[in-house]
Amino acid sequence: MLKKAAELIQTSNYTVAFTGAGISVESGIPPFRGPNGLWSKYNPEILDMDFFLNHPDISWKYIKEIFYDYMYNAKPNIAHYCLAKLENLGKLKGIITQNIDNLHQDAGSKNVIEFHGTTKKLECIKCKTKYDSNKISLDKLPPICPKCGGILKPDFVFFSEPIPKEAFEKSIELAQKCDLMIIIGTTGEIMPASQIPYLAKENDAKIIEINPDKSTYTNTITNIYLPLKATKACEKLQKLLI
Repeated sequence: MLKKAAELIQTSNYTVAFTGAGISVESGIPPFRGPNGLWSKYNPEILDMDFFLNHPDISWKYIKEIFYDYMYNAKPNIAHYCLAKLENLGKLKGIITQNIDNLHQDAGSKNVIEFHGTTKKLECIKCKTKYDSNKISLDKLPPICPKCGGILKPDFVFFSEPIPKEAFEKSIELAQKCDLMIIIGTTGEIMPASQIPYLAKENDAKIIEINPDKSTYTNTITNIYLPLKATKACEKLQKLLI
């Protein structure tokens, strides 16, 4: 199956990757769901927009702990670097990621669509000015906008917030263009991101899926299923491709 997957990538004219939490787990970033997920330890309401607006100090206490103290220094792994290399060789046209950790960019990928936003930026909820998060002190919470004094919020999607328009439209465009989509590390349960691979399939794209466990895609749209961790599968594919 690895050889067949490599052949598909080699002969594809327009390959796109669709990544989820599973690709970053091996960089030490836990998923949100599941027995060892973040929501087994933290209350999801900290990322509910209404709760944030009413209790920004409480939300920010846990946001800082999870996304900035703990996750911020995570490094890309072999799978991230493999995708960056494939892009550099012209074999991968872009990545649609549900992750907010910036690890694809850190590995060198250029065309990355962050479907759910990023931890690397903060946005003022009042004047909408954006700042690099490493240039804003989190010693005092909630952080305040230097421009207008409004409260800053991480520039990723909270519960009840819409997907950023540009990211949504670009994701649809890539899904409709691709003739091959490589799904890595996602269960396919989070709407509306989960619909992106189905859109690719509707446009006759082949689907390679890399997941240690079966997902909602495996028995519905997947053509080649590789039941491996992201790093192991990407390492093996890279040897066949490069």
